[in-house]
Order: sequence, then C-alpha cells, then structure tokens
Amino acid sequence: MKLAFFDCPAGIAGDMCLGALVDGGVPAGYLQEHLARLALADEYQLSFEPVLKNGVAATKARVHISEQAGHIHRHLPAIRQLIEEAALPPRAAQWSVNVFVALAEAEAAVHRTTPEAVHFHEVGAVDALIDVVGTCLGLDYLGVEAIYCSALPVGGGLVRAAHGLLPVPVPAVVRLWESRRVPVFSNRIQQELVTPTGAAIVCALATGFGELPTMAVSRVGLGAGSRDLPIPNVLRLWLGEAVPTLIDAHAHHRTHSHEQSHRHAEHDHPHPPAHEEVIASLETQIDDLSPQISGYLFDRLLAAGALDVFTVPAGMKKSRPGTLMTVLCPPARLGDCEEVLLRETTTLGVRRHFQMRTVLERSFEQVETRFGPVRIKIGSRAGEVLNVQPEFEDCRQLAERTGEPLKHIQQAALLAWYGRASLEAGRQN
Repeated sequence: MKLAFFDCPAGIAGDMCLGALVDGGVPAGYLQEHLARLALADEYQLSFEPVLKNGVAATKARVHISEQAGHIHRHLPAIRQLIEEAALPPRAAQWSVNVFVALAEAEAAVHRTTPEAVHFHEVGAVDALIDVVGTCLGLDYLGVEAIYCSALPVGGGLVRAAHGLLPVPVPAVVRLWESRRVPVFSNRIQQELVTPTGAAIVCALATGFGELPTMAVSRVGLGAGSRDLPIPNVLRLWLGEAVPTLIDAHAHHRTHSHEQSHRHAEHDHPHPPAHEEVIASLETQIDDLSPQISGYLFDRLLAAGALDVFTVPAGMKKSRPGTLMTVLCPPARLGDCEEVLLRETTTLGVRRHFQMRTVLERSFEQVETRFGPVRIKIGSRAGEVLNVQPEFEDCRQLAERTGEPLKHIQQAALLAWYGRASLEAGRQN
C-alpha cells in the first residue's frame, strides 16, 4: 500500500501541498496539462520554483491570478460542475469534490446556511481551485492509497478576510478540525499557519491524524509557504509504502523431493502483507476510581465502538496504586470512546495515539460436536489459515447447559474443525 504523510510543523496551505507534490516527483507539466481541462484558462497561470526557507531547500508553487479572475467567486454547485466536466482522472475528480464539500459544510456551519448557498469568497477563488484539484491530481498520479497527517499548529493573531478581521485559526478551519477531531498544538507563532484550503484537503482526504505511520520511505517532497517564519515554512510530504509486519525471512532450502521443493519455493518470497489499518489508542491512568465501575465502564466503551479495552496495574505519584486503562478503537469512534472515559471515570485527561495495525482476514465456520454446534473463528492471510479458535461464548453456553468442562468443549470443537479440514484436503488431493 502506497502511503502519503503530510508533516506540518509550520502548518499547511494549498500551495504548500502543490509544491511538495512537485518536489516529491509529480511532473509540473502533468499538473498543468490536466488543470488546463478546467474551464479556467484565462484566469490564472501556474509556475513552480526552487526556494530556500531558513536555509531549507523546497519548491514554491505560485498561482498568478488574472485581474478579471480576482472578482470571480463561485458557489459549490458551480465548483462541482467545473470539476465534473473537466474529464479528470476519476479518483482525482472525486477527491477534489470531497474537499470542496468538506469546506462548504464548514463554511455553512459558520454562517448558519446550507453548503449549496455558501459564497466561498477567498476559498472559491481560482487559486483555491488550482491548489485543491492540483493536489488531488498529484496524489492520484503517485498512486497514493492512504493519506495521513500530523497534528496541526493553531497559529495566532488576526487575519483579514472577506468578512473583515478574523482571529486565527479562522472559524472555517476550527469547524473542519472539529469534524475530524484533529489533534492540534501551539508552536507560539502568531501567524495564520493553516489555511481553510489546507485544512479542507487533509480533513477530507486523510485516513487519520497523528504520528508518522510505519512506512518504507521512498521520497520526501518539501513544499514552501509564502511567509518567512522563525522556523522553516515548509510542508514535508513523506511518500512510501506500508511495511509488511509478517514476513517469512528464512526461505526453505530445496534439499528434498520435487514436491517438497515446489512447496518450499512458495516461501522464497515474503508473504503478502495482511490488511493494515489505522487504529486509535486512548490511554489514561486513574488512582481514585472504584473497581466496581470497571465492568460497567468496559461495557459502555464496547457499546461506543471500542475494539478492545484493557487495564494494567500502575504505580502512581504519592506511592498510590493505580490503573492504566487503554482503549483501542477505529479513528471514527475516537470521540465517542473519549467521551465515555471523560464522563464515566475520574480522569482529568486522556492521551491519544494513532498507530498502524496488521489485521488477519477473519471468517466464521460452524462445526457440530457431541455437545452441540460451535462457531469457529478463523484468521487467515492470502488464503493460508494462521489461527483457529472456538468462539468462547458458544463453548461457555454449552458448558453451562451440559455440565461438561469448558475446556473439553473447546477441544471437541477444534478436533471437529481440523478433522473436517483434513477430509476436505484429502478430497482435493
């Protein structure tokens, strides 16, 4: 899986994304050729140039707006029509529409109107269109399959917009961050560091926010911003591939029969990676929560979408015994699980982490035992079965009903599954 990670210590804007993509290997001519399909030929010119930001080399994208285009502002339906009629690569076109829909929804929430009625002002201008569509074209050109983004700096101060002076971050950016529960931080720079266009790009396209995912880096593209800041005003775009975590590093030697040699040859290359996905991890340690609440809390968290919840003993300040609670959940359910922790425990804070996890393909089969039917959970990768386990609840219910030891029912279920598997393998041979 090809990954892209937007690393944003100095923030993110549409032109920074474009510059980083060209610096990362997207031909400028490819972008200009496809952007020319938009009905905007008389409204802009696009150029790229190498620059230094605090001594760091990067690529600066510049969208030069014609005088007549400076007075043109479009609504969402017009922008959608421009993109859909441009005959762009399908994925790039859909991503572009998604970005503007996310931006329209944020603006609509700020102004208490509908996304279709939003008058985009600055973000509906031609430079925003070029930045967004160009970024989506570049990501599609590179074959990126999953996009991630770092935490974003909040910036500070005031910025002049169509509605007058606004505090930084501007309301639309705040709404976009709320929509994805984006992790933010302060680097104490009193400037607008994240623009609405930049925020919309990552909020619409990113799978998750947080740390750099595990990846084999192939290239890092640097896109320059316009302002000079105390730190290099550069967006780093990390490009690479997800690293397989399950690899057969020791190929079998061909020292046996022809049949054995053929079977061993299948292991000369690494196994295909299992499915990889982003998972959110919530952590908090507690030293003043009644143990009676733990079972109730586990049920609440699982109902809120947690994939797993576990606790470990922890020694805390003032020599108090405490508990470290960890909740694993999909990023989309992070807010719900965090809400349960904050409401139902005595904690004053919850830490968030975003990690890549490898997941086997899962399926269920039912087997018949002399005690009754039992479902079998099967974990496999590339068609090879790696894990087989009887469903615990099925075995527990049979044990309670029959009085048979639970372990005997589990053993019977496994014997039934492996016996059936052996018969099927014999038929195929």
